[in-house]
Amino acid sequence: MSSLAREFAKTKLSSLPPPEPLQEEPPEYEDDSSSASSMSSTGTVRPSNTLRPAPAIHWSDYFAQEFYLEQDRKDAGHAKFHVYLTPPASSKAPLIVLHHGAGSSAMTFALAAKEIRKAMPDIGILAVEARDHGSVVWDASGQVDTDLSIAQLSQDLLDMILLTQAKMGWGELPTIVLIGHSLGGAVVTDAANRGLLGNKLMGFGVLDVVEGSAMETLGHMHTYLASRPKSFPSLPAAIEWHIRSRTLRNPQSARVSVPSLLLQTSDGRWAWRTEISSTEPYWENWFTGMSGKFLSGKGAKLLLLAGTDRLDKELMIGQMQGKFQLQVFPAAGHFLHEDLPEKTAEVVVEFVKRNDRSTLVLPPKVSDMLAQGKRV
Repeated sequence: MSSLAREFAKTKLSSLPPPEPLQEEPPEYEDDSSSASSMSSTGTVRPSNTLRPAPAIHWSDYFAQEFYLEQDRKDAGHAKFHVYLTPPASSKAPLIVLHHGAGSSAMTFALAAKEIRKAMPDIGILAVEARDHGSVVWDASGQVDTDLSIAQLSQDLLDMILLTQAKMGWGELPTIVLIGHSLGGAVVTDAANRGLLGNKLMGFGVLDVVEGSAMETLGHMHTYLASRPKSFPSLPAAIEWHIRSRTLRNPQSARVSVPSLLLQTSDGRWAWRTEISSTEPYWENWFTGMSGKFLSGKGAKLLLLAGTDRLDKELMIGQMQGKFQLQVFPAAGHFLHEDLPEKTAEVVVEFVKRNDRSTLVLPPKVSDMLAQGKRV
């Protein structure tokens, strides 16, 4: 959950503007330099017929394909999942699956995904959007299903991966690396811990969220949400607000990701696509037990943080025992993958290369060498 996570793990309101300036801003932001939602994860406002999506941005500069994957669900409901894909160049190349945080979107990973592909041109990238964050799930009665529990979000993630496999006609899944930011980090951790991808999971990475700091920050969520403008006069205003409030610290990334966080209202203003406050019933569910699940999850593990102060006791012990790779970007904000996309890509690429067994070259067996008449 990008935005929630932002409040949660990283900024803890530290990246927000000074209290007084924020209080002076009216509920409707009037400055022409504002920005969209900084929360990325679960809990999106249901678009009504009075809202329409922001003008399409150039997603094709960062991904090869865009899909709306439809699924008839076992409970007689129906799902329409929104994903962006750049397929692996070969059946042996890994697929990195990216999951955003609460209130965010797949475009939060646009710049980092492009940098990853520069370093590893053969690798695949799948950026998914959670239900109510670009994807929609309906129950059997036709009502929007707003179950945002961690177990359901993990199942949605698996469904999106399998639907992509079917769409692309892959005989089997590529080797997969899961990467999630904030709430997305909790989702990929849960999926890895439950073994949803079996032996296809090479490893998983969590960006700037840990159980301890996330749970502590939940108490500040209402204050943060109350401080945000409810709408913006224009997209440039929304983008500027994100930068000025230091929600995002990279103007280029803000221009790419912010428009996808907003919907235009009937009066021409731009309102948040995701109503983070509506997800409150699930906040504790997302993060409770996350540290334990992270340490016991299947595959290699990467934790990328904006500050070491976010490590809780359980993770500190695990880190000292060498159970996961830790990388810290002290100069970044909560959206570290947007603030420092090149450095984030470097860490992810190195993590993939280190754990990709398909690239290992094993020495020949002695028996084979003897059979070939070679001396050993």
